[in-house]
Amino acid sequence: MTAVESRPAGVVGATPARRPFGARVGAFVALTKPRIIELLLITTVPVMFLAQRGVPDPLLVLYVVIGGYLSAGGANALNMYIDRDIDAVMSRTERRPLVTGMVSPREALVFGISLAIGSTVWLWALVNALASALALTALLFYVFVYTLGLKRRTAQNIVWGGIAGCMPVFVGWAAVTNSVSWSALVLFLVIFFWTPPHYWPLSMKVREDYAKAGVPMLPVIKGNLAVARQIVAYSWVMVAVSLALWPLAHTSWLYPVSALVLGAFWLKEAHGLHARAKAGVVGAKLKEMRLFHWSITYLTLLFVVIAVDPFVK
Repeated sequence: MTAVESRPAGVVGATPARRPFGARVGAFVALTKPRIIELLLITTVPVMFLAQRGVPDPLLVLYVVIGGYLSAGGANALNMYIDRDIDAVMSRTERRPLVTGMVSPREALVFGISLAIGSTVWLWALVNALASALALTALLFYVFVYTLGLKRRTAQNIVWGGIAGCMPVFVGWAAVTNSVSWSALVLFLVIFFWTPPHYWPLSMKVREDYAKAGVPMLPVIKGNLAVARQIVAYSWVMVAVSLALWPLAHTSWLYPVSALVLGAFWLKEAHGLHARAKAGVVGAKLKEMRLFHWSITYLTLLFVVIAVDPFVK
């Protein structure tokens, strides 16, 4: 555990003299971090197909997608409200709405809380109580455990904080079955072990940003080689866990073959990054972002296969 002595004193931008309506709408949408939510929905909807063993009710899928977006969007808006000081310090986040002043802190707080309440009620009324409770648990975990508790205090922040990003598989499964199964737990663990080796390469790329903001991401505390070793370890566990879905969910041949092929490409990239770090390669030649981009492709393709597998005989 590594503690940060004090919170950085990032300066949040003053409210612009003109805040056009279109720009304001775009700023509120940006508060929800739509690109991150896309990835969360990719892990929710395919699970519904697996749980249904076919095509789930399209209206139910729509309700879950809308509720999931609102819930994750609320969590992200509250995250930006809390982290507005360090967002102002980091070049990667200096154009976020709270930093530029396009959205005020009070507006962001009200917006985030409104989405949190609205999404909980939406899922409770239109899906079921279990799915609603699981989505709310993910939101609260992301805001209070990760953002307020872990992010600025420990290099293990993304490891345990990533639990919030694993919850959508439970929400998708619960939406269809009103229960949680071992199959859903396996997919939860796949995302749990996927998250650190997905995010650490990006953290390696922007390490100076995190160091400047006083956020103890692992690449700030450890050298590239130590981080690469952990990436390889998590990657092997992730691939092994992904194969456990085959016997538990009684999938067709498509899933294990796909999981093996996709996992092999992942491990190739992870070991390649480790080899470059071990050789002392730094800068652009380290190519850490290759694994980051592949990690998104890996998860997308794996869950597409999960959605298709019930239709393969």
